[in-house]
Amino acid sequence: MTYQTDTSFAANTFAQRIAALRADWVEKAAKRKIYRSTYNELNALSDRDLNDLGMSRSMIKRVAIEAAYDNQI
Repeated sequence: MTYQTDTSFAANTFAQRIAALRADWVEKAAKRKIYRSTYNELNALSDRDLNDLGMSRSMIKRVAIEAAYDNQI
């Protein structure tokens, strides 16, 4: 088992920390948008259309998560 340690310097200015928080927030918001749009589009399909894609209705949430988060969850 391996461990990774992330070290950062306390020398970051307040503005840099705020910018990093904002960048993180923007990235998370973009991923949530991809999740929501993928989920809504797949959920709008009929069962027959989903079957043509090789999916069942129970797979919609997992596919949307994979589309948005690249299997990071």
